[in-house]
Amino acid sequence: MLSYLEELTVRLATGVGALPDEQRQRHASYLIAAQNTDGGFRGRQGDSDLYYTGFALRSLAVLGELHGELAQRAAGFLRGRLAGRESIVDFFSLIYGAALLESSAGIQVFADAAEHWRDAVAATVERLRRPDGGYAKAEQGTASSTYHSFLVLLCLQLIERPLPQPARLVEFLRSQSCEEGGFREIRASKRAGTNPTAAAIGALRILGALDDATRLDTIDFLADMQTDEGGLRANTRIPIADLLSSFTGVVTLRDLGGLDQIDLAAVRNFALSLEQPGGGFLGASWDEVADVEYTFYGLGCLAMLAAEQQADGEPAGSPA
Repeated sequence: MLSYLEELTVRLATGVGALPDEQRQRHASYLIAAQNTDGGFRGRQGDSDLYYTGFALRSLAVLGELHGELAQRAAGFLRGRLAGRESIVDFFSLIYGAALLESSAGIQVFADAAEHWRDAVAATVERLRRPDGGYAKAEQGTASSTYHSFLVLLCLQLIERPLPQPARLVEFLRSQSCEEGGFREIRASKRAGTNPTAAAIGALRILGALDDATRLDTIDFLADMQTDEGGLRANTRIPIADLLSSFTGVVTLRDLGGLDQIDLAAVRNFALSLEQPGGGFLGASWDEVADVEYTFYGLGCLAMLAAEQQADGEPAGSPA
């Protein structure tokens, strides 16, 4: 049985394969050019960064371009970060990047790691556990986070280690639900958001704890997040759509069987409006510079929609 991320990667790769060759190559060239001499990939500041390297590797993997010298150099960058003290977000990028390099290029980043490194990782992330059953962003953090709880769960899947006391995490996730149908990021948040909702649903699906009432309420909530621009917004206080929320919203609606509740052609047109002629995607209408993170979300949106059209027997690229 495929893990959550393996299933998503296969789905995205299938959808990307249906996109025009020129479009795929344009974005591959953009991503390849974003690799620095140390093997990592740059964010908006120019230096190599684990977070952005993770997104570049995810995009190159689904594009079929994660191989050869590029992959070897990326592996070298990841190995150089093994001894560092990273946040759970960066640690996830490191673990997942290593998994992608192994599956795509046959490179084992952790080949020389200590024998029980997986157990050490599991023990480290468990220190983020809080009394309410969720996981905080950092060891010094006091509030459990829906998103970071999801990342911990994904990390444990990647290293093939079980989640201790899964019922406690389910209880935390359910406590994050809001009356309007979505999920909040932290307990103090006043409203639900598209991205914490996607994280909560992903986690509940992995844990086998998603009930039908939650499924239907979440579909309604996410459908309301679509704006006149065509994309999805982060929450009800933000009037502008963005690619991150559009991608996570589309993935979640697909998982819930609710994609027919939004205008898919409008989502596709929104993603295409942020595509840059030289490759890469902007994050939203306010953005001025493409980066590798939003390039992943842009490609992800187009791939998800192309895969859905294929499943429906429609030619990729035709109106959804």
